[in-house]
Amino acid sequence: MPENRVTRIALDAPLLVFGGPYSNLQATEALLAEAARRGIAPARMLCTGDVVAYGADAAACCDLVMRSGIAVLAGNCEENLASGESDCGCGFEEGTQCDLLSRAWYAHAARQVTPAHRAWMAGLPRRILLDLPDGRRLAVLHGGAADISRFLFASTPDAVLEDEMAATGCAGVIAGHCGIPFARRVGEGVWINAGAIGMPADDGTPRVWFALLTPTPAGLRVEILPLDYDHTSAAAAMRAARLPEGYAAALGSGIWPSCDVLPPAERARRGYPLAPVALDWPTP
Repeated sequence: MPENRVTRIALDAPLLVFGGPYSNLQATEALLAEAARRGIAPARMLCTGDVVAYGADAAACCDLVMRSGIAVLAGNCEENLASGESDCGCGFEEGTQCDLLSRAWYAHAARQVTPAHRAWMAGLPRRILLDLPDGRRLAVLHGGAADISRFLFASTPDAVLEDEMAATGCAGVIAGHCGIPFARRVGEGVWINAGAIGMPADDGTPRVWFALLTPTPAGLRVEILPLDYDHTSAAAAMRAARLPEGYAAALGSGIWPSCDVLPPAERARRGYPLAPVALDWPTP
């Protein structure tokens, strides 16, 4: 991986991690307000990618995130928009609901983003490394270690996640892309997905999710927390832009318009409200 596609950050103070703003300006503004309320500056925030996707305000979201000073990882949407590709690169099977819906929002996003936005996207790192005070390191990925668009969920077998972690050379991973938050121990390591702030977690509530990582004398404290925001205005903006009704409705219902990408375990949990998570990853 080219050196200019890797960034390193010292995880020596609380770090707010979030994924998928997804062109949802109202949710992005609410997250920044929540961070300020907690006393966390944008310099102590990290986005796992896909600033642009389903929502109405691709350009405004890019502008807000670009001027904020938040560390941003390249998502598949950024990579494909930067290179002028014709789709988001998620690898949806042709003709599925996800494939059909993505054509509309991706075309809308491609019309909104400017050459300056695309240049910023092209320069985003493909990987971020977080160095803990105890010497361990976390790799921040968008999807998988080799495949930026790989979907890895809470139900993914340990062996698969262990292989992904081993490929990074790090003790643990923070990932994005799948849109549903979780944190779990995998052997001696940890796998964290902060979820997304631009779209609910398919749990039947309009809440979105972020993570707070706090180094402690004993190791690392991981919290996955909900965020309320003005989802009604976000949905109205999507409808005004004539984007797919399924995703606009999902902002209020909390249910995705398609479950094409979900494994059986995640399909079975659709519509069940998630609870906040607290996990401690102790120093060996």
